[in-house]
Order: sequence, then structure tokens, then C-alpha cells
Amino acid sequence: MRVLAIDTALAACSAAILDTSNGGIIASESLPILRGHAEALMPLIGRIMTEAGTAFRDVDRVVVTTGPGSFTGLRVGIAAARGIALAIGKTAVGLSTLSAYAAPYLADDDNAPVVVAIDARHNHVYLQVFAAGGRTVTGPRLAPLSEAVRAAAAAPARIVGSAAQMVADGLAVTDAMPLHVDGAGAPEIDWVARMGAALPEGQSPPKPQYLRAPDAQPQNAAQLPRR
Repeated sequence: MRVLAIDTALAACSAAILDTSNGGIIASESLPILRGHAEALMPLIGRIMTEAGTAFRDVDRVVVTTGPGSFTGLRVGIAAARGIALAIGKTAVGLSTLSAYAAPYLADDDNAPVVVAIDARHNHVYLQVFAAGGRTVTGPRLAPLSEAVRAAAAAPARIVGSAAQMVADGLAVTDAMPLHVDGAGAPEIDWVARMGAALPEGQSPPKPQYLRAPDAQPQNAAQLPRR
């Protein structure tokens, strides 16, 4: 199976090609950017397709991160994934950004908890907590930073995500010590591809997982009356 992976959810524009029958990841690229995903994504995909010697018709599945993350970034990546899949007549699947962050740590050692925290601003985080065996003990949610600190203090854990250092700093007032802190601004695209290849068939097309309402709200009071 050849998988095209896309991630534009957070502070990177990334894509990778995975060939499950021929050596794993055969091309990948990740640009650290906060804005401009729409302009950067398709040229980046073109570069990795060329590097991998792969045509779009050779892709068997497209996987994309579905959030939580930037409202604009999520729409860019999901629209691209669904458009490519539709054009080539293949499946597009979605993958939680939180799960993608946790994947390399659970693969390395699933006996220690993993606390994934993405900065949601205003002293809140997008949070998911994985226990031994990769079992979810706190599902994806928007939570106060203090809740993430309590989760990380419950047992020695790996803390990962763009808010990982914020959580680790919160632990400084407790006796708890994290096993590891990784404040990467985006998940590893190679792991997005690997997890996408392992997802079961028959999933519905990917949709954004925002976990919060947008900051910008319609100005209802300023609407013009309909005629």
C-alpha cells in the first residue's frame, strides 16, 4: 500500500509517502510555518511525489490530520486530502492530531502514560491522556491548563505537544517530574503516514475536529435587513 500523508493542522505544512511493501517512508518534507499552508501545500506534495517517483494514480490511500488545530490549517489539509482522493478514486481517512503526537511514544514504550497537550490559548489546551497499552483515559477535549497539569502529575508521564512545556512548568510547583517533555509544534508526518496505513477500511471522509467554537463570531447586530 502507498499512502500519502498530509498535516497542516498546526505549526507545520507536511507531507509524506509511505510504501508499506517497500521500505516504509520513501519521501517526506515538513516546513515549519504558522500561516500560508494553502500556498505551500500543493508544491510541497509535488516535491515529495517527485522524490518518491510516485504518481497520484499509484497512491492507495490519503490520510490527513483532522485536528484539533488551526481552523484555517485544518480546512486546507482536509480539502486537499479529499480532493486528491476524489480525483484518483481512492479513500481519504482522517487521524486525530492528538493521536499522531502520541504515536511514536506509545510505539517506543506503551507502559508509561503519554499526556498530549496542544496550546488552545487563554490558559486552555486541547488534551488527551493515554495510559498503559495506549488506552485512552482522557478523551480529546478542550481543558484548562490546570487539568493537564493534574493529569501529568498523577503518574510519571511523557508530555508532548505544543503546550508540553506549559504543562511541565505547571508541574514545577508539585513534586511530580515528567519522564520526557517534547514541545514540538506539530506531530511527526512519518507517524501520520504509518497510522493512516493501519486504519481500518470503510471510514467516512475526514472532517475537522475543532473541539471549540471559532473565536470569530458573526456580527448579527450589523446584518442588513433582507428585502
